[in-house]
Amino acid sequence: MAKAKATVHGAISLVNAIANQKGATLGIALKVEATVETSYGKGITIRSKNKSLSTRLIHKTIEKIVSKKDLEQNKITITLNSEIPTGYGLKSSSAISSAVALACAKIFKSKFTDQQILLAGVDASIESKVSITGAFDDACSCYYGGFNVTDNSKKKRIHFEKGPSNLVVVIFIPKNRKRGNLKSLKALSAVFEKAWELARKTNYWEAMIINGLATASILNSDPKIITSLIEKGALGASVSGNGPAVAAITKKENEVDIKKVFSTLEGNVIVSKVSNIKAEVHEL
Repeated sequence: MAKAKATVHGAISLVNAIANQKGATLGIALKVEATVETSYGKGITIRSKNKSLSTRLIHKTIEKIVSKKDLEQNKITITLNSEIPTGYGLKSSSAISSAVALACAKIFKSKFTDQQILLAGVDASIESKVSITGAFDDACSCYYGGFNVTDNSKKKRIHFEKGPSNLVVVIFIPKNRKRGNLKSLKALSAVFEKAWELARKTNYWEAMIINGLATASILNSDPKIITSLIEKGALGASVSGNGPAVAAITKKENEVDIKKVFSTLEGNVIVSKVSNIKAEVHEL
């Protein structure tokens, strides 16, 4: 039967889309690989080391791509390998759903466009309640890489360009996974609108800092961390997504100083690069 493997990267938030359905994101090099294999029979098997993975998300994504007839006639086995920690705002769900959609499309639906594959994951995210907005902004940076400024309500990319490949992304993964009340983000919708306008005009780091201060105050992070990171040479710093991870973008020479800011806190630090790599798939 058939076998295909897709690779999709993660992303960080520059502007949180919950308040206004308008977001901005940047691709990072942490990746997800999904291998989809078909054999005779019926049913879907998911293999993953990740225990907190939403199997509903994967089932819904497959249903968006594979016809009922094909589902009746094929046993589908999906093997996932992910470098992206789940549930920290680093877009693992968007990356996983896009990778699964892409690998399934390679086997079953050769005519699917990038946008159709992307939207399969977005719609599956909403239906499986993994995301409130469907996270179109996240999906774009995972799928295309680089900077993506989006209007999630219209499922449109408003601006996109490659990210600077000479910068590093220092990500703090706190031990405490508590997230704040997402509904409170709407109280600052005017602030997020301003941040989004800055991102649309390519003032990405300013947008990220404003977003960082606004989200940190609501999502159980200390806004002082954002300020300290900027003082130590970060170009931009923010809670990523709905947290609790905090990401700082910096030149390589400031990496050590940035890590020091996080060293007083309980958790781990991951260093990644900016990614401009589009999602890839090939048959095995």
